[in-house]
Amino acid sequence: MASISAQAAVFLDRDHTLIEDPGYLNDPSAVRLLPGAAEAVQLLRAAGYRIVIATNQSGLARGRITEAQLEAVHQRLREMLQARGADVDAIYHCPYLPGEEAVVEQFRRDSELRKPRPGMLRLAAREMGLDLTRSWMVGDSARDVEAGHAAGCRTILIGGGTGEEIDCDHVAPDLLHAAQYILSQHGGA
Repeated sequence: MASISAQAAVFLDRDHTLIEDPGYLNDPSAVRLLPGAAEAVQLLRAAGYRIVIATNQSGLARGRITEAQLEAVHQRLREMLQARGADVDAIYHCPYLPGEEAVVEQFRRDSELRKPRPGMLRLAAREMGLDLTRSWMVGDSARDVEAGHAAGCRTILIGGGTGEEIDCDHVAPDLLHAAQYILSQHGGA
């Protein structure tokens, strides 16, 4: 299979896309990869895609998780992927949350980084030299799809059982099916 340019990326939401979400995950030992997630990352990387996690982490603003805990969770996620022959190129997170729910003052603000805004994707594109028009955003919520569209990416909604109408390019039951769909769109190019 011929590889595509390294300039294309697949942006992944973290919770309910790559890993289970027990809510404000702050314990690395509680990280659980979703079935097929590591295989999906392997397939996409083998095809030449850069893999970038883009995740809202309002738990920082809410005081439910510390930066050190978040870093430990992300390190455990990478270790688990690497143990299965997969890895990600980068992890971007948004700690910001506007309003009174943000009890940690340094994170209480509106931010272009917070999905559904495209800030994390655009920042990754600048820092990593990515072509957003050749990239994909994959996540389980409308805000993931909206961020992808706003950044100029094609989008895949995981699950799709929310009952709300979400304008995305494709709906897949899980990340593995999403990866297979992405690869099918390029005919191995």
